[in-house]
Amino acid sequence: MHKKIWKLMIPALIAGAAHSTVLAQDTPKMAAARELALYQGPERQERLLEAAKKEGELSVYHAYPKLTIMMAAFTKKYGIKVNAWRAGSEAILQRLTTEARGGRFEVDIVQNNAPENEAAHRERLLQEVRSPYLADLIPQAVPAHKEWAGITLDVWTAAYNTAKVKKDELPKRYEDLQDPKWKGRLGIEANNHIWFGTLLSALGEERGTKIFNNIVSTNGISARKGHSLLTTMVASGEVPLALTVYSWNPEQIKAKGAPIEGLAIQPVIAQPSTIAMLKRSPNPASAILFYDFMLNEGQKLLADNHYVATSKKIPSPFANVPLTYVDPAKALDMQNKWLRNWDEMIVKKAK
Repeated sequence: MHKKIWKLMIPALIAGAAHSTVLAQDTPKMAAARELALYQGPERQERLLEAAKKEGELSVYHAYPKLTIMMAAFTKKYGIKVNAWRAGSEAILQRLTTEARGGRFEVDIVQNNAPENEAAHRERLLQEVRSPYLADLIPQAVPAHKEWAGITLDVWTAAYNTAKVKKDELPKRYEDLQDPKWKGRLGIEANNHIWFGTLLSALGEERGTKIFNNIVSTNGISARKGHSLLTTMVASGEVPLALTVYSWNPEQIKAKGAPIEGLAIQPVIAQPSTIAMLKRSPNPASAILFYDFMLNEGQKLLADNHYVATSKKIPSPFANVPLTYVDPAKALDMQNKWLRNWDEMIVKKAK
C-alpha cells in the first residue's frame, strides 16, 4: 500500500467512519444476507444455488491480475456473470470506504492483501462466511474474526538474473549483502514497508537496522515501484538481484524463458492475500458461492498459475521453508513507525 494512503486514510478508518450512521444501520436485506452467510445446514448448497440463479451476477474488486482466470472458471461452472474492477491494494480499500460513506453498496467480493482487508474489517464493511472449506486452510489464513480468508500467500523472496549473478555468490543471509561485491547490483520494491517492519522484528530491530544501514551505505540500492516491474528489470539484467518480489513473479516470467530465478533468504516473510464478502453485498448468494469456489476449486487454479495456495490439500513450494508471517493487525497499528523507518533507511537513500 502506498505510504501517503496509509498516513492519511488508516487513522480515519480505525477511529472514525466505522461508527457512522450509514454503516451502523442494519437492514432486512443485510440480515437475510448474514443469515445465508452463516448458515451451515445440510441444504446449504441448494439454497445458495437457487438464490444465486435469481441474482445472476456478481461484482468483484480485486488486486491479482490473474484472478480473472478463476472468475472465468466460476462463470463456466455456475453461469453467473462476474463484473470485475482491478486496482492496487490501496485504491481498492479507498474505493470501498468512499463508496460506503457515500451510501453506495455495489460490490459483493473484495480480494486484497490481509492488512487492507483487516482495515475493511475494522471499518465494519465485511461479513463472516462460514464456508465448509475454511477447515482446509492453513491457520494463518483464517483470522479469529473470520471476516476474511487467505486464498494465497504472497511470499516475498529475492530474485536474480542467472546471467548476471553466479550461483556460488548468492547470499544466504541478509548480512551477506554487506559485501562490496554487491555495489550497484541491488534493487528493492519501493512500497515494502510492511515486509521491512516484519523483517526487522524477526531479525531483531537493532541488528536488522545495523545490517540494512550497512547494505545501503556500502552498496547502494535502487527502489522501483511495482513487484512485476522489478521482476522484469531482473529478467532484463538491469537489476541483477532484487530483494523483494513475490515468489510467483519470477516463476511466471521464467515460464516464458526469462533468465531469472527466485531466492529465499531467511527470514522469509509471507502475507496472506485474502478474499472477503461485503456486509451489504447486493448479490449475497453469488458472493458466497464465489467465496466457496476460491477456497475449493480455485485453490488448484491459483497453484497452477504459480501462486502459493493456502489449502492444506495443495502441495506448497514452501513446505520445507520456514516462513515468518505478517500480522495484519500489527501492520495497521505499527504503520507510522514502519513507514518512518522505511523512508529513512531505504527510500530516501535509494538511487
